[in-house]
Amino acid sequence: MTATPIHTQHRTCPLCEGMCGVIVTSEGNQVQSVRPDHDNVWSQGHICPKGTTLGDLHHDPDRLRSPMIRDGDQWREASWEEAFERCETLIQGVLERHGRGAMAAYLGNMIAKCFGLTRYVGEFLRLAQITNIYSSSTVDQQPKNLSCQLMYGDMWKIPIPDLDNTHLFVLFGGNPAASKGSIFSHPNVMKGLADLRKRGGKLIVVDPCETGTAQKADQWIGVKPGTDAALLLAVVHTLFAENLVDLGHLDGKLNGFEQVRELAVAFPPEKVAAFCGVSADTIRTLTRDIAAAPSAVIYGRIGLCTQEFGTLASWLIDVVAILTGNLDRVGGTRWSSETAPHLLLTPPYPSDAPVLLGKTRVSGAPIVLGQTPAGCFAEEMDTAGEGQIRGLVTVASNPALSAPSAGRTEKALAELECMISVDIYLNETTRHAHVILPTATGLEQPHWDVWAWVFCLTSGGHYSPKLFEPPQGWVEDWEVMLRLGALLGGAKNSDIDIAALDDAYFANLCSFVGIDPPIASSALPQRGPERILDLAIRIGPYGDGFGKNPDGLNLAAFKAAPHGIVLGNTIATVDSVVKTPSGKIELAPQHIVDDLPRLEAAIQRPHSDMVLVSRRQLSSMNSWMHNVDGLMRGHHQCTLHIHPDDAARFGIANGDSISLASSEDSIVVPAEITPHIVPGVVSLPHGWGHDVEGANMQVARKHAGANFNRVSPGSLMDAPSGNAVVNGIAVTLARMSEA
Repeated sequence: MTATPIHTQHRTCPLCEGMCGVIVTSEGNQVQSVRPDHDNVWSQGHICPKGTTLGDLHHDPDRLRSPMIRDGDQWREASWEEAFERCETLIQGVLERHGRGAMAAYLGNMIAKCFGLTRYVGEFLRLAQITNIYSSSTVDQQPKNLSCQLMYGDMWKIPIPDLDNTHLFVLFGGNPAASKGSIFSHPNVMKGLADLRKRGGKLIVVDPCETGTAQKADQWIGVKPGTDAALLLAVVHTLFAENLVDLGHLDGKLNGFEQVRELAVAFPPEKVAAFCGVSADTIRTLTRDIAAAPSAVIYGRIGLCTQEFGTLASWLIDVVAILTGNLDRVGGTRWSSETAPHLLLTPPYPSDAPVLLGKTRVSGAPIVLGQTPAGCFAEEMDTAGEGQIRGLVTVASNPALSAPSAGRTEKALAELECMISVDIYLNETTRHAHVILPTATGLEQPHWDVWAWVFCLTSGGHYSPKLFEPPQGWVEDWEVMLRLGALLGGAKNSDIDIAALDDAYFANLCSFVGIDPPIASSALPQRGPERILDLAIRIGPYGDGFGKNPDGLNLAAFKAAPHGIVLGNTIATVDSVVKTPSGKIELAPQHIVDDLPRLEAAIQRPHSDMVLVSRRQLSSMNSWMHNVDGLMRGHHQCTLHIHPDDAARFGIANGDSISLASSEDSIVVPAEITPHIVPGVVSLPHGWGHDVEGANMQVARKHAGANFNRVSPGSLMDAPSGNAVVNGIAVTLARMSEA
C-alpha cells in the first residue's frame, strides 16, 4: 500500500490584519496541522488562536460545498447551472415588478479576505447598477473614512501608527490584545507595545473598559462611552491655551488652523469633565504628555467610530496629531506605500464631490460616500412604498447578527421576494435566502491581502497559492460575482460571456493606470484575480512596469519567495498623499464642524443610568468563527460585564440571568462581574445569537449566546456619517426573577 505524501505549504492566515505566516501540513486532502512560520519575513513566528484553525474551517462539516436552493422551507443541493437559473428568475421578477430601485446589496467585511471576492466586488456593483448599497462599513469605520475624505481628499488615507519608533502611544477605543490591530497592520502589536515600554516609552489607553490592552498600559483613562469627542476637544483647547501647539513640518500645509483654535475655546477641560467622567487635571496631564513626547501616536479605532459622535472623535484624533506635529513623521502616524496598490486600479471617490449623496427613503438618514446606513436596512425592507427593498444580494455578510435592529431585520428578510447569498454557511441571515452560492475556503484559493497592506508601514508582500482544489465543477468566486452582477444588470444567463466580461474589466483597470491593455493581456493571459494582483505589483513603486523597470518585481518574484518579501519602510509623505482640491490638509471641514452644536447639547443633557458597549474577543471574528469547536471551549464567552458597584446596586451575582433591555428590544444574558469596566457601563460581545431555527451551524448553536444587535436601535446614528451607534446605548437591566 502506497503512503499518501505529506505536503507542507507556507501561507498567510487570511483572517485579520495580522497577516500571520503559517505552515500548513496536509496529507492527501486532510490538514494535519497549522503552526507558526518562524521564517515568515513579516510575522516571524507570531500567530493567534484563530490562525491555528484554518484546517478546522476547511473541514467544517457544516460548510456548504455546493449551491443550495430553498423550496418552501426545504433546502436542497443544486448544480451551479440550476442555481444561476433560479437567480435569474428571482432577479428578473423583482426588476419587472418593482424596478431596479427595489434591489439592494449587503456586503460583509470578510469579502476583504477572499482572493476573488475582494478584487471583483467593485465590478459586481458596476455591472449590477445597484444604488442601495449596505455594508459593514456603517457599523465600523465610516466616520474615519469620512474625516479622511474631507481632510486629505481620500477616504482610505487613514493614518497608521508608527509603533516601532514612537515614544508615546495614546489609544482611544481599540483593543489590539483582541483585534491584533485594526486598520493597523503590525507583526505583533502587543509585543510592539511591550517593546515601547521597555525602551522607556509610555502607553495610555482611553476606554470605558479596562481591556486586555489597558491592563498592560501605563495608564488607563476610563472615559464614559460616547464622550471621546468632548475629551479630545478639551485636549485641543489645552494645546492652544498653554501654547503647546507645534505644527513642525506641517506649517503652511493646512487650512482651517484659526477656525479650530476658535472652536476649541468653548471646550475647556472643566466644561467636559463631568460629561466624560475624566477630571480636568487628567485631561491637562494627557495633553501635556502628548505635547512633551519626542514623538507620539494618537490612535482611535472602532470604539471611537461606533458612538454618537464618531465623526467628531475620528476627526479630532488627527487634529491632535497635526497640532503636535505628529502626523506624517517617524514615531507618529503615517501613510503606507504598498507593493501592490490595488486601490490605484480604480477611480477613487472624487475629492471635490459632495460626501452627502442624499437621504434614505424612510427616516431621512444621510447616505454618505455611497453607503446607505446599516441602521436603516430593516426599515427599508419592511416599510411599504416606492423604493421598498424587495430583492437582496448578501455577500459574505450576516446582518441578522451584525446590523442594528436585528429582530426587525430577521422578520424583514423572511418577507423578501428575492434573496441570494454568497456565503460559506447556512447561517442566521442566509437561512432566509432563496439561493446560496458557496465560496471557496481560505485553503481552496490563493491569498494576498489587499487591505492589510493598505494599513501597514512596511512595504512587502506574501503570496499564498491554493492548497486544495475545490470540488469538481466548482465555479470560482470571481466568476460568481461577474455573473451575479450581469444578472442584476438585466442580462440573462444565456447572454453572459464571463470571459468577455473579465477581459473588459481587466482592460479598464489597465487603462486607468496608463498601461496599454493589449500589452498587459499578452503578459498576463490567464483570466481571474491573479492577473489583477500581478498588475497591481507591476504598477506599484517596486514593480517592473511591464518592462519599464527591468529590475522591478512581478508576481513571479513573490511566488518564488514562500516566506514573503519585505522591501523596506513606507516612502509616502503628506505631499504625495493629500489630494484635496486646495492641495492642503483641511483641518476644519464644514460638514464635520457643523456637528459641534449637537455635542454641546449632549454635554448639557442628563446622563443615562446605564449604557451598553460592545467588545471584541481574540478567539472570535465578528459573527463567525463560532462554529470551530476548538475556539469555543472553556469559559463562557457571551457574558455581560458589569462593575461590582452596579452589580451590588441591582442585586446581581455572577452567573445570574439578566434581562437587558433598550428602546429596541430585550435579550437575556448571563452576568459576569468585573472591576475592569467603568461604573454605569455594561459590555457585551457582538456576533452571537446562534439559537435560531433554520441555521445549520451545530457548534455555534451549542454556544448560542445573545444577539447584541437585538438591543441596538437602528435609529441611533452618528449624524455626519450615518454610522451605527453600538457603544453608549441606554439600557435597563434586572435579574430574571425580577424582570
